[in-house]
Amino acid sequence: MEKLKLRIIRRLEVYLELDIDGLRKFIINILLKLKKVTVDLLYQELYKKFKVSYRAIASTMGYIHSKLGILHAVKESYKTPIVYSLREEYVDIINSSLHKNTQITGVY
Repeated sequence: MEKLKLRIIRRLEVYLELDIDGLRKFIINILLKLKKVTVDLLYQELYKKFKVSYRAIASTMGYIHSKLGILHAVKESYKTPIVYSLREEYVDIINSSLHKNTQITGVY
């Protein structure tokens, strides 16, 4: 299990290091605050600060879910949207990686 956590830490750190405009950090912060989000809710929050499309947000959430492995996705039925939530076992890892990366870049 520790190997898995180390891989997730490294993936998350690389993901955040490649954040040019602060969008990725902003998404991770929203996930930490709200714990559960849909693409629609996230789009409403992001559109206030960033010029980003709905599809870009949906793609980003899919990437975070599938490649980083820090999210849990639930779809009740084909009519309801996917609800993304943070996996509780990774909240501390996410906080430390976000804080570490923020100190390096100075962006939050």
